[in-house]
Amino acid sequence: MARDPVCGMVVQEDTRLRSHYEGQVYYFCSEFCRNLFERVPEKYLRVIESRAITLEQERSIAYFSMEIAVSPNVPTYSGGLGILAGDTLRSCADLKVPVVGVTLLYGKGYFRQQLDEQGNQIELPVDWNPSDYLRCLSEYIEIRIRGRTVKVAAWQYDMIGMTGYCVPVIFLDTNLEGNSADDQSLTRCLYGGDEACRFSQEMILGIGGVRMLGNLGYSKLKRFHMNEGHASLLVMELLRERRRKEAPEWDFEAVRKSCVFTTHTPVPAGHDHFSYNMVEEFLGGGFPPDIIKMLGGKDRLNMTLLALNMSHYVNGVAKRHGEVSKEMFPAYPVDSITNGVHSYTWTSDSFKLLFDKYIPGWTTDSFTLRYSLGIPKQEIWEAHVAAKKLLCDHVNKETNTGMDCETFIIGFARRATPYKRMDLIFSDMERLRSIASQAGKIQLIFAGKAHPQDWQGKELIKKVFQAAQALKDGIKIAYLVNYDMDLAKLLTAGVDLWLNTPQKPLEASGTSGMKAAHNGIPSLSVLDGWWIEGHVEGVTGWSVGSRSVESDGHTSEAQEIYDKLEKVILPMYYGDRDKWTEIMRHSIAFNASFFNTQRMVQQYVLNAYLH
Repeated sequence: MARDPVCGMVVQEDTRLRSHYEGQVYYFCSEFCRNLFERVPEKYLRVIESRAITLEQERSIAYFSMEIAVSPNVPTYSGGLGILAGDTLRSCADLKVPVVGVTLLYGKGYFRQQLDEQGNQIELPVDWNPSDYLRCLSEYIEIRIRGRTVKVAAWQYDMIGMTGYCVPVIFLDTNLEGNSADDQSLTRCLYGGDEACRFSQEMILGIGGVRMLGNLGYSKLKRFHMNEGHASLLVMELLRERRRKEAPEWDFEAVRKSCVFTTHTPVPAGHDHFSYNMVEEFLGGGFPPDIIKMLGGKDRLNMTLLALNMSHYVNGVAKRHGEVSKEMFPAYPVDSITNGVHSYTWTSDSFKLLFDKYIPGWTTDSFTLRYSLGIPKQEIWEAHVAAKKLLCDHVNKETNTGMDCETFIIGFARRATPYKRMDLIFSDMERLRSIASQAGKIQLIFAGKAHPQDWQGKELIKKVFQAAQALKDGIKIAYLVNYDMDLAKLLTAGVDLWLNTPQKPLEASGTSGMKAAHNGIPSLSVLDGWWIEGHVEGVTGWSVGSRSVESDGHTSEAQEIYDKLEKVILPMYYGDRDKWTEIMRHSIAFNASFFNTQRMVQQYVLNAYLH
């Protein structure tokens, strides 16, 4: 027998795949692992080989998230929450943090977006085959949902870090023979279906996830991290497990010491809650109702409250969001750890080459990006031009808009929903038209999906299309469909300015501007979420509105966008390239060096996992 050098699994003589590399012979459990191994840089091969031990034996932290973006080819994410989870686990792999990830396998993904000529969104299923990217595991568990026994299988994705360390991500799947058609569909769509489907999914994630980890041999887990409240039923399963194995009574304190909770939502309506009639119907007699009500709320099961009551460490995802969360939950100590992005993933190829040249070692130490202040400005600009050309070529191919690489491009790519206000820049279209004709030409690129049931979000997309038609003689505007990881990489690297206009205080953190900063792109953003911490006026970008918690008003903020474009930003871009590239350098040095998941994961380890 041998061990797979990627995943550490024991490979049987009759099933192993052999590969020769640099005169050495390696054995793999699947074509997937062999292909992954052969894509790893040569200098990490020996590191991977030395780490070929049973993964389950060294994991002490389980990270639960309703969505995790492990790859552009695995459409099990919708946006910020999943992207953050994926970036978190990538940095865990880089830093050799002994984590295992748990999420659901969505057989039809989120959805594939199409837009007609008027901007009407059409939602289509995603066609993908999990076996092309994931490894099906032999273990399975059973869970009782609504009185029925539902079988749950597991798939694994091995996330390999820059150091060769592997973080396994477990995907739970009910699309199995033996399950009813309704039960097979439970893990079919992300954020699809009704309230009953949502609660069933959260049972599978929380309760099923804990059971699956046990069946897979993860016996040394000491911390269970709930990334948002979707997974909070895991605390009930931990309580039941502990009572069954060790304690005659409910050992709340022991379970509380093992749990960590990150809240992402500053809006009360954004926290999942369910009627106790539904809870009793779906959970059955497995959990005492009085215990659930004590921990999850008197009138309805509030998933956030359940997590708050059963976690020894709770945090928001930016300093301002931590303050807002304390006001929402004044009885609980809420800390804050500001989000980040995975530096290597979100840095464009042209900037990777530049950083490799001037900041060797940046891939394993994101803080060294502060040394970008020493990179010659001309080379910063050349790297940007290369990324901008890639974006313009893509936009022109997809939309036939005729984008010009010499013309200033503003980018806006977020989930299409009212509070993100993608239409704010169109508040006064005559003013915008005048600015473009007198201060400097402007091009605008938008992207983002609206949730299938968010009709107001869908109307916002149509407004962008209407504005594009109204302004077509003076401003080129494109809306790119099916916003995903690949498109995000192009956009956050290729535009000249990143626009972000959420209604305060509804932006918990936001990370798109952090991705832009890794490519030297400054932000023009409302002072909410992470930008309060990353903003230095005229150094890393520009603010919209004041630092107050409350909104400054739609009209006032729109006018400030116009004023800064007309009087500061466009004159600098077209008239003072030296000053513009200096801002680009500071965006990298100040923001990319701090707003990354390497720093973020280190804070979680010190504040939550080892505490």
